[in-house]
Amino acid sequence: MKKRKWMYLALTIPALVLMILFIAAPLVNAVRISFFKWNGYSQKMRWYGLKNFENIFTDKLFWLATLNTFIYGFGSTILQNILGLAAALFLNNKFKGRNAVRVILYMPIMISAFIMGQILYYFVQVEGGVFNELLGLLGLSGVYWMKTGLSSTIMITLANSWQYMGLCMIIYLAGLQNIPSMYKEAARLDGANRVKEFFYVTLPLLIPSITTAVVTNLIGGFKLFDAIVAMSGGGPNRKSMSLSFYISQLYFNDEKAGYASAVGIMTFFIILIVALPVNMYLRKKEVEY
Repeated sequence: MKKRKWMYLALTIPALVLMILFIAAPLVNAVRISFFKWNGYSQKMRWYGLKNFENIFTDKLFWLATLNTFIYGFGSTILQNILGLAAALFLNNKFKGRNAVRVILYMPIMISAFIMGQILYYFVQVEGGVFNELLGLLGLSGVYWMKTGLSSTIMITLANSWQYMGLCMIIYLAGLQNIPSMYKEAARLDGANRVKEFFYVTLPLLIPSITTAVVTNLIGGFKLFDAIVAMSGGGPNRKSMSLSFYISQLYFNDEKAGYASAVGIMTFFIILIVALPVNMYLRKKEVEY
């Protein structure tokens, strides 16, 4: 038994080394930089103490980016899970071409988020956009889909949800295929219709899949960056920025590396504070069911 434990420990060492190099070390370095006033490339770094963190509380752009991040996070999570579950329920049935439909729905996730954002931008642009061209064919005037910060945020959320819906679909398909058929048969013998069968049998037994899908999508939505760069560039007037996008702007455009690190630390804690209770709640539900 001792030899086996040592073998398991030895197998985890490569993963631990990678985590230390690419996660722990950069995080510690970001904490260090957050206490300095630094432009990101100069040899000299001036001690700034907690002022970078103090400045966050009066930074209107930070709070706007935080609000947008919550919209991206929760909006994407809700839409991806609803669409993914609906697709999984449909594709769990046997019909001709089922595998082809699965591949088609999963394909967008295999494309880079930046490239997909560039493609979708040509659907929503004012002049020559696909949506406005279709409206023109119907005799309707075009719409400025990305006119305001809120409309840009909504369009980006919809685009992100559509692209990553396939991930939820796969997770839910795996969950549905692991539900023993005897539970559904017992429910039908008791007179349950399709709706009751879904809410009282299928959904409770899908809680482990829901936990995985929700937490994964929530963290992914809170870190959204590529689609924003491609579709709006954070505009108009920086009103569709997420926290990840704001950090990149602070570091590379505004040359405020110390402040960018402070915002990054705050983003880390925001994601932790949101994702951890959600994960704990859903894990508790798993035990109950």
